[in-house]
Amino acid sequence: MEQFLRGSLADMAEVDLILWAIPVFFLLMLLEGIVLTREAKEDAIDRAGEEAARKGYALKDTMTSLTMGLGSQVVLAVTTLLGLGGYLFLWNITPFDLGSGWVAWTVAILGKDFVYYWFHRASHEMRFLWAAHVVHHSSEHYNLSTALRQAWTPLTAWPFGAVLILVGVNPALFVMASSINLLYQFWIHTESIGKLWRPFEYVFNTPSHHRVHHGMNPQYLDKNYGGILIVFDRWFGTFEPEVEKVRYGITKPLESYNPFWVFAHEYVAIVRDMRSDRRWAHRLARLWRGPGWSPAPAEASATAP
Repeated sequence: MEQFLRGSLADMAEVDLILWAIPVFFLLMLLEGIVLTREAKEDAIDRAGEEAARKGYALKDTMTSLTMGLGSQVVLAVTTLLGLGGYLFLWNITPFDLGSGWVAWTVAILGKDFVYYWFHRASHEMRFLWAAHVVHHSSEHYNLSTALRQAWTPLTAWPFGAVLILVGVNPALFVMASSINLLYQFWIHTESIGKLWRPFEYVFNTPSHHRVHHGMNPQYLDKNYGGILIVFDRWFGTFEPEVEKVRYGITKPLESYNPFWVFAHEYVAIVRDMRSDRRWAHRLARLWRGPGWSPAPAEASATAP
């Protein structure tokens, strides 16, 4: 570990655990598909209502998710050295160093989950960030392949990670903590697992909690932002339990499996809306206000100064 922490930028990039986990991802998707198919065949009549809500896998949707995941890895390969270079710069100027002991690991893992909560929440509350994150929510299916449907703009999270570097988390340790955080979130993208032991559900993010996050039911919108832990949602008022059946997707369905349109559609919508605005204040607000924001009719019709 000490050698890893003193390693080069290339060494740190290679330690990303996600690439090593890809074969496991595919194996688990296969197993999930088998489980969903078997349940549908054995219990189709008694659980007709539930099965209607479980869409399982669809070839076009799954291929789109896998393509988005592959694309995100390609983009990540190009941008990782740039992002880590920025973190190394901050690491060299910060007066803090938490070392490599249990304190550093605790701050790295819990701190990563804390800043992830705020980055994730900001990605729902600021349209410019939502334009990237909407990719992950665009599927109307919910299975392990959905976890791989990732945006192609990884550097949007960079400022949130910079906070941990400035408080003394070694960039190499941050890479490891980020990989652990993302790996944890893979298994919660499934309908095959119901609610778990109540104390576990209270502290950790689970399939039940994350199904809510992917729901477009009115009470489920913008809820349950946690990565590994769900306690931040409980503390900051964004927690919602799973009660009624979840309807997955976004409020304006995408109706496309083209990965390039999946990536770009919200950016195109932002540009279109900005072009229709008369005032620069409104155009800029399109970027930092929520996805559903628009100027009041009286303001929108006002003549630009």
